[in-house]
Amino acid sequence: MYDRYNRRITYLRISVTDRCNLRCSYCVPACGVRSLEHHEILSFEQITEIATAAVGMGIEKIRLTGGEPLVRKGIVQLVGQLATIPGLRVLGMTTNGLLLRRYATGLRTAGLDSINISLDTLDPVRFHALTRGGRIEDAIAGVDAAVAAGFAPIKINAVVDDQTDSADVQRLREFCLERGVQLQRIGRYRLDTAKPTYERLERPPRCSVCNRLRLTADGKLKPCLHSNVEIPIDFRDIEDAICRAVSAKPAEGTVCTNRAMSAIGG
Repeated sequence: MYDRYNRRITYLRISVTDRCNLRCSYCVPACGVRSLEHHEILSFEQITEIATAAVGMGIEKIRLTGGEPLVRKGIVQLVGQLATIPGLRVLGMTTNGLLLRRYATGLRTAGLDSINISLDTLDPVRFHALTRGGRIEDAIAGVDAAVAAGFAPIKINAVVDDQTDSADVQRLREFCLERGVQLQRIGRYRLDTAKPTYERLERPPRCSVCNRLRLTADGKLKPCLHSNVEIPIDFRDIEDAICRAVSAKPAEGTVCTNRAMSAIGG
């Protein structure tokens, strides 16, 4: 599939829940957000149906996100369903890692290929403050569980900005080197302001090379993270919704004001 700007669309990010076991300061507003009720979110069967249609149209990579995907009950079952889709080349997940010690082996056995783990600092005090209550020990245990389970690749997602301590980043580099995992630095940004450009960071990617669509937990396709445009899935014609989402991708993002980051999965 190609959009109007000749970008080949091969990547679908699926938010399986908008709930999370952390409240990171750059993801969840201090005032909080309303969580979807269970009846408002897509079932595993619906997610698999959409994913199967998308892969049939040219999607090669799927990444499960949240909120925090590991708080969705039965997530290993969903991974097993998606992993069997003919033509899907890569099935990944982005997680904060706090529950990985419990789920890593099961996820790998079910067919999850790669995993990205959010870890912005190794300083316990800063980690607790950034996440509004998280324990660094749980996150590190999650990374080690992913390594032991044999995921490849494993990437550590570290959100950085102009105020980030360079020594903190260096400690993360050493941590990743010791475990044979990759450090991926992500520039901190907001959805309700213009997307910044970070020339020396790995993420966010430039709009000119964006190859992705996003599926929200309540069944909307977002052609662009930095946009309010959403295409609702019509299960009578899933392919049409996907085509409309691809056609609606803008040349560049602007702002998104109708959802918090926690409800989209980045």
